[in-house]
This record gives sequence, structure tokens and C-alpha cells, in this order.
Amino acid sequence: MERLRQDDPSHVGPYVMLARLDADCAERTVPERRYVGRTADGQRTVLVCVPRVGADPSRWAIEAEGARRLSVPRFLGVAEVGGTAGFPWYAVPYTPALPLPAVLAAYGGPLPEITVRRLGAALAEGLAAAHAQGVTHAGLSPAAVLLTPGGPLLTCFGAVRSAAPDGARRAGIPGLDPGCLAGQEAAGGRPGPLGDVFALGAVLAYASTGHTVPERSELPAGLRDVVGACLSSDPAARPQSASEILRRLVSPGAGTAPVRDAQAGGTVLDHASVPLPGRVVAALAAQSAALLAAELPAPHQPFTSTQRVY
Repeated sequence: MERLRQDDPSHVGPYVMLARLDADCAERTVPERRYVGRTADGQRTVLVCVPRVGADPSRWAIEAEGARRLSVPRFLGVAEVGGTAGFPWYAVPYTPALPLPAVLAAYGGPLPEITVRRLGAALAEGLAAAHAQGVTHAGLSPAAVLLTPGGPLLTCFGAVRSAAPDGARRAGIPGLDPGCLAGQEAAGGRPGPLGDVFALGAVLAYASTGHTVPERSELPAGLRDVVGACLSSDPAARPQSASEILRRLVSPGAGTAPVRDAQAGGTVLDHASVPLPGRVVAALAAQSAALLAAELPAPHQPFTSTQRVY
């Protein structure tokens, strides 16, 4: 969590902005600007997202409304969409959350393999549920993954679709992490499930090495095959579903400890339990404490000419 800058909005809808969620160093690969805000009466704290500067607000608003209508496990539930055609926004109730880059920064480097494996299983579970509904996330990247006390959540829904229409080249567009963009989508192809599979591989590579395009030898031995397959430039060589990735991440031969799923009658990993290292838990607690202590700006505080009100 970072201090507000002069070019950040002071207000978005009914919310007063308190802090930025993302660090400056991550800004290029975050497809939207994310803030922690609070109602003027101090009763509600929320995560507020707005389009990044230079983005097409109408395309972004379509994806925000699409996210609001979804009910998919592990997808961040958008509670409120507002604003105008030129300045849209959405909000969700606040819970302590760290973007994956901030998680690695708090931990001091790549995460333990068991944490990466369980993180991947939780995200694959969510993607499998979305794909079963005919929904492609089309925005998965390290910045799109928020780690919370209740497990990981996927944000930035539809970032690839909102960045540029199908048929238009997307490579090099600010806000899209190039390491997470499958070749067919970078060239303008319509985002699909196999693009999500590629992006999930890039996220797991990042979590386990610190970057999205690692050498195979950099990956933990237990993850090389599944992550390497996800990152194949040939869509046909990738796992053909998120469910397949889930099975490979939780297979007993991979060294995980599966548990019984009473509803499915099979054995799966306990996805709700992603073992967060102590330093990450401490960072989440520190964020929560900082927000509890945060005070709203004084009502008479003047706005600078660079501040924007949404």
C-alpha cells in the first residue's frame, strides 16, 4: 500500500481515497488503478478501481459490469459499478489484500513450492469454474492476483479485452504484462481458455522465480513440467483445460497432500488453505492496522490542480 500521489483522484464516487494499493514499480503491468477508499462518514472501507490513464474507459466499463454479474469462485466479487462513460469505477468491500508482487516483496523473494502449488490449485479451480460457464478471465497476471487471509482472489477481469479490440495488436500496451500474454492474444486474437492457461503458467513462474519468463532450470523441479507446458507457444501443447492443471498440481505423485472432497467424491487439495509465510501474514496485518489508523482528509483541505474527482 502506497501514499496517494498528486495525480491520483481525491474522491471516486462517494468514496474518499486513502491510499494506493500498488507500488510505483508495478504500475506498468497493472491494467487499472487501485485504491483503498472510505465513505465520508468513515463507516465503510472499500477497494476502488478505475481505468489506468490512456485506457479506453468505455471498454473498461463493459468489463467491470461483466465482472459485477459474475459468480465464480476465486474471482473478486464486484459489488458496485458507477461513474460516467468517461470516468467509470467499481468498488468491492475491503479486506486486507496484497498483490502478488507485493507478496514476493514482503517475503523477500520467490515463494516456497508448496505455497506456489496451492496458489496455482486455487486459481486453476476458479478458472475451471469460469470456463465451464463460458467465461474467459482474459486478464490474469501477477498484479491480478490478490492474496488475502481467505485465500487468493483474481482481479483485473477482461484486461486483455478492454486493452484493444480483437484484431488489433496488443503487444506493448501499458497495463498488460508481456510475459502473461499468449502469442495469439498479443497478435490480436480473441482471448480464450488456452490464453488463461498460458497466463496461469506465467503467474506460477513468477511466484516461484520472481519473473514471468524464466529459464526451465530456474523453476522448482516439481513444477517444471506443468508450468513449462502452460507456457508453450503452441496452444495445442498446453494443458487443454484449467481442470487438467488442477489435477497435475494436486496429484499425489507431485508431493502434495490431497484431502477428500465430500461433494465431488474425489481427492483434491484444500484450496482454501494457501500457506502464507509469516512475513506475508505480517504484511497483511500491517496493512490492516494502517487503514484502521488512517484518518480522512480534513474537509477544508484544498485539491491541487492535478487531482481528479470521479
